[in-house]
Amino acid sequence: MEIKNIEAQLLKHEAEISSDLPFRKWLYAWLLDPHIEGNYQKTIEHWIGLLIVANLFALVFEHIPAIYEPNQFWFHYFDVASVIVFSIEYILRLYLAPEDDEFKKHRFSRLRYVSSPFALIDLIAILPFFLQAFVSIDLRFLRFLRLLRILKLFRVLIPAVKEFRKANQGRTFRQKVHALVFPSEFGGELHHIFDTFIVIWVVISVIAVVLESVHSIHYLLNLEFLILDAIAVSVFTMEYLLRLYCCVEEPGYQKAVAGRLKLAKSTSSIIDLLAIAPFFLEVFLHHLFDLRFMRVFRLLRLLKLTRYTGATQSLSKVVAREWPVMAASAFIMLLLVVMTASLGYLFEHEAQPEKFENIPQSIYWAVITLASVGYGDISPVTPAGRAMTIVLALIGIGIFAIPAALLSAAFADQLKSDREALVNTIYEMLADGHIDEEEAEFIKSESKRLHLTDDDLRRLVDKAKKERELMDDVSILPLHKIASNPEHTIEHFKYLLGQIRQLNLLADQEQLNETLDKPDRLTSSDKQLWRLINRQEAPPT
Repeated sequence: MEIKNIEAQLLKHEAEISSDLPFRKWLYAWLLDPHIEGNYQKTIEHWIGLLIVANLFALVFEHIPAIYEPNQFWFHYFDVASVIVFSIEYILRLYLAPEDDEFKKHRFSRLRYVSSPFALIDLIAILPFFLQAFVSIDLRFLRFLRLLRILKLFRVLIPAVKEFRKANQGRTFRQKVHALVFPSEFGGELHHIFDTFIVIWVVISVIAVVLESVHSIHYLLNLEFLILDAIAVSVFTMEYLLRLYCCVEEPGYQKAVAGRLKLAKSTSSIIDLLAIAPFFLEVFLHHLFDLRFMRVFRLLRLLKLTRYTGATQSLSKVVAREWPVMAASAFIMLLLVVMTASLGYLFEHEAQPEKFENIPQSIYWAVITLASVGYGDISPVTPAGRAMTIVLALIGIGIFAIPAALLSAAFADQLKSDREALVNTIYEMLADGHIDEEEAEFIKSESKRLHLTDDDLRRLVDKAKKERELMDDVSILPLHKIASNPEHTIEHFKYLLGQIRQLNLLADQEQLNETLDKPDRLTSSDKQLWRLINRQEAPPT
C-alpha cells in the first residue's frame, strides 16, 4: 500500500459512489451494499437493531396492565411507527434484490428474495399488524408473532458467525472460545457483538436495580425484576466461567492452574465475581442470614463497563505513577483534619457540648469545613472557633484541591504521552510506506482509546508524509541523524560520490590536474582517492 492510500484506510471517509450509476445500483450502493466502506449500510443495521430491541421491551411492558393501560395510546403509535419502518425496509430490500450478490444470479431475483429465510422473518414481523388492520376478525392471538421481530437480528449475527467460523477453521474449541471472549485477530465482528451483548445486559441490570428501589415500581414489576436479575446473573456467570476456561490461551496466563488463579485475582475478574456474588449468596444463605441488604451491591455490575473503555486504563496508570505524591498529600490532609478537629473541640466543647462532645465527633465538622462544604448542621459559635474556621476553610480550599489537581494534570500528561507513543508507532509502521490490516486496526483502536478525532489522525498522517519526504532527501539531515541509520549513510555516501563526479566533469581538467599535483594541496592518498572515484586510474590491487 502506498503512503497516499494509508490515510484513506485509517480515516473515516465518505463512500466514493459514482452518480452516473443507474438509480437502482446507486441506491443499493448507498444503502445496502456491505462491501462499500463509508455508505449507510452499517448505520441502517444499527438503528434497525435498536428498534428491534425496543420492540421487545414494549412487548414485555404490554403484559403489565399498570404500565400498559395508562399509556396504551403511546404503545399503539410506537407499534405503528415500528411497522412503518420495518415495511419500508422490506419493500426496499425487495426492490433492490436484483443488485444483491445472493439473488442477482437467479432469473427471478425478487421471487428468490421473498422465499429466503430473512425475507420470511421480515414479513412475519409486520404481518400481524396488517392482518388486524384489514381482516375483520379478532386476531389478538397473532400478536405473539411480533416476538419474531427479534429474529431480524440474525441478519447481523449470521454473517458474523460465518466470518468467525472461517477465521477459526482448524482451531480448537478453547481457542475459539478465547477468540469470542478476549480481543484477538480471530474474533472479528462476533467478538464485538459479544461485548455489546454484555454491555447491554450490564446497563439493563443496573437500571433494574435502580428502579427496584422505587417502591411503586417494585410493587408492579416484582416478578419481572426477579426474572431479569436471574437472566442477568446467568449471562454474567457464563461470561465469568468462559473467561476462566479459555484464559490459558491469553499471553501471561498459559499455565492450567496458576494461569486461571492469576486471572481470578485480577481486578476485572474480581469485579465480575462481585457482580454475581450477591445473587448466589442470597439464594443459598437466605435461610441463615438476612442478606437482602446485599442487593444494593448489584450496582457493582456497572464497574464491568471499565473493561470496555480505555479511560480506566489511563487512569490506573496515572494513579500508580502519582501514588507517592498523592499519599503525601493524603497524609497532610489527615494531619490537618486531626488538628482542626482537636482545635474545634478545644474552642467549642464548653459552648456546644452536645455537638463537640469529643474529638472523634469533631472530625465530621473538620472534614466538611476543610472541604468547603459546610452543611450548617455543626458550626462554631465562639469568636475563637469562628476565626479558626475562617482560616482553616481558606487553607482547605488549597489543601483539598491538591489530589484533584494532581490527578487532572497527571491524566493530561499520560494522555499526551500515550498520544506521542502512538505517533512514534505510526512513524515506525509507515517507515516502509506499507501498513497491513492488523496495524491499521491497532491504530484505530488506539486512536479511539486516546479520544483522537479524524482530524487528529489526519494531522499525524500528514506529519508522517513530511517525515518520509525528509527521509528520502537525506542530504538535508544532520550528519548524526544520517549516521544513526545505515540506509541513510549509504544513500548519503552515494550522494557525495555523485557530487564529486559532477565537480570533476564541470571543472577545467587542465587547471584541476595542475592544482592536484601541487604538493601542499592534497596528500597522496587523497589524490589517489580522487582519481579512483573519477576513474582516472585503476584501483590498487
